[in-house]
Amino acid sequence: MKQRIKNLTVILYKLLYRFVPTNKNIIIFQSNNGRNYTGNPRYIYEEMVRQKLDKKYKCIWFLLDTSIRIPGRCKKVRNNYLLYFWYLMRGGVWVFDSRQPLYVKKKKQTLYIQTWHGTPLKKLALDMEHMDISGDTDIYEYHRQFFVTCKEWDYLISQNQFSTEIFKSCFAFKNRPILQIGYPRNDILIRKNRKDKIEQYKKKLKLPMDKKIILYAPTWRDNEYSEAGKYKFASKLDFDLAKEALSDEYIFIVKYHYLVSDQIDWTPYKGFVYTFDETKDIAWLYLVSDILITDYSSVMFDYSLLHRPMFFFAYDLENYKENLRGFYFDFEAEVPGPISQDTRQLICDIKNYKAEEWEEKYKVYHEKFNHVDDGHASEKVIDVIKKHTV
Repeated sequence: MKQRIKNLTVILYKLLYRFVPTNKNIIIFQSNNGRNYTGNPRYIYEEMVRQKLDKKYKCIWFLLDTSIRIPGRCKKVRNNYLLYFWYLMRGGVWVFDSRQPLYVKKKKQTLYIQTWHGTPLKKLALDMEHMDISGDTDIYEYHRQFFVTCKEWDYLISQNQFSTEIFKSCFAFKNRPILQIGYPRNDILIRKNRKDKIEQYKKKLKLPMDKKIILYAPTWRDNEYSEAGKYKFASKLDFDLAKEALSDEYIFIVKYHYLVSDQIDWTPYKGFVYTFDETKDIAWLYLVSDILITDYSSVMFDYSLLHRPMFFFAYDLENYKENLRGFYFDFEAEVPGPISQDTRQLICDIKNYKAEEWEEKYKVYHEKFNHVDDGHASEKVIDVIKKHTV
């Protein structure tokens, strides 16, 4: 019944969207297709609140769960319900970080700022040559859908020159406006990387103050899923072994990718493993952690702004590189930290890490991927919005 109502609403929306007038002062925000209140859209909106612009504009958040707490003056609207389609038709500015369903249509008067959600290591969108995502192996249809949705974007945000060049290809964005300004979600890493703020976030997250913190944030695997759009927590990390070797000095924060929907029983690791779902903003977790363990996730590009140790648990490196996605750069040659393929080696790498051994490599990496982030990306996006809404 719900699906039938949605289908009828979509049909009605497609018939009416050209005729409903746009209001340039209605700004719509959405993160991860409504799954949470995080990422680039969140920090652009919060800068608007800081500037008291939430009183000038009508700010709308599209969410799957409208009980999520959001500061400032905004209206929370449930995804795919009647008001959602009404505001799609009325919105003068869209600020989204993921591609929209094909039925979403943008009018000429609407400014669509696509913030995206990471510097790409793995092949993306139109650059992908093969795929196995949620069982859908039709790469041609996948390319077609991306091409259609990318055409709607008026501006695309890039974290660095490396991303800018890739986005021109993977999103068919040549000769179109790319805002190479860094990521708004990283402003907090530059502005609030202070002891007092870090302690404040630890208390809010209810983390122990007497242990070092390891953030484990792996990406998802295209071919490991339970059903369409729901991916498994893919990891070969032996937490029993890690607990035995590291628990005297460290705790783990495990942060799933937002597409992962596994229900995992972590009770055997109580006091050692802390988990946070997609509703918790990863920027807080970056700030409170002393080291990062990841694999091929774009968290490596954001976290490197903090100049803290990074470890790469790449147990399936060859398969991932050759059969799943492929990389845009030489992963093994360029990442500024040890690469391990089993838990014992990872533990050894953590215990024997010497920052000076990675200093030069880290510097080169930082210059390539973090040369734009300056803590003011959100303000620069708002300047674009202001010009459009004058």
